[in-house]
Amino acid sequence: MPDVVMPDAVAVVVPARDEETLLPACLDSVARAVAAVHATHPRVPTRVVVVLDACRDGSAEVVAGREGVSVLTTDAGCVGVARSEGVEAAAEWAKTVGSRSLWVASTDADSVVPPHWLTAQTGWAADGIGLVVGTVVPRPGDLSPAALSAWHQRHTTADGHDHVHGANLGFALDAYRSVGGFAPLHTHEDVLLVEEMRRAGVPTVATGSVPVVTSGRRTGRAPGGFAHYLDELGA
Repeated sequence: MPDVVMPDAVAVVVPARDEETLLPACLDSVARAVAAVHATHPRVPTRVVVVLDACRDGSAEVVAGREGVSVLTTDAGCVGVARSEGVEAAAEWAKTVGSRSLWVASTDADSVVPPHWLTAQTGWAADGIGLVVGTVVPRPGDLSPAALSAWHQRHTTADGHDHVHGANLGFALDAYRSVGGFAPLHTHEDVLLVEEMRRAGVPTVATGSVPVVTSGRRTGRAPGGFAHYLDELGA
């Protein structure tokens, strides 16, 4: 059998806006996912890019000193801008390590990724997939039983699902750039990106095998975003 061709570098982009409370668990989970990549592919360089977007809390102190983590600061107050700038910072880092096939994974600062999150994504990338669309599940203790039940009635975590969440995406940098990247939107920038990549014919996997656990709070950072949706479920 021919050797599996891995992406030659992996980056994780995490936008954060006043997330000092939830950001530590996010970065701890990402570190575990990065360690899994290093265990199986020790020569593949990795980098985590945290974008502190209009933060007024202690998020910067949470990130300071973390190994393998770069920090980017913006006052945009817009998740689409934050994600876009994070990807570009990752691309600049990739140049410094001689990468020609960077894989970018996207999550959110209020989320926890599974340990196999990156190894699964890069495995699909090695098979020629350019976009991985994963699922999220709200942290059960954050929702009332009624709201959690309503969530599960409306969502599937099976393979082939039709959900899109910026907290659980992965893509090849070249495929991402071919459609113009994340739009500077305050919400649904993730949905638009996936629509454009699919329309462009980027080979895609919609998977339920790498679910990300995300905050079930009902007051969020993005207007009309995930927290707003959960608030409507609770109502």
